[in-house]
Amino acid sequence: MQLRQRIRGVRQGRESEQESVNAEGNAQAREYEDDAQKLTALELQGSLAAVDDQRLSNIERALQKIDDGSYGLSDASGTPIPIERLEATPEAIYTIEEQKSRDAVR
Repeated sequence: MQLRQRIRGVRQGRESEQESVNAEGNAQAREYEDDAQKLTALELQGSLAAVDDQRLSNIERALQKIDDGSYGLSDASGTPIPIERLEATPEAIYTIEEQKSRDAVR
């Protein structure tokens, strides 16, 4: 739950920063280099937001698994997720091998 709050806080901070950059940019003369930098920053923000969304989804799933007593078991195979993985990534819902396979498909 702390991890979920921390990710949400970071995301809100990024969104606020982006809003302030947008407002500041609207009031100033435009230069193509500035637009290119802003576009690059927006793309990066979008990528970070997508990662945050996936982590938040996994956190919600992990919390649900705690409630139903299946935390620590893979959603894909039902096999135990190694404790080392859960300590490093508490929101893990797949074994590392299963996660690698899923990431390779994307």
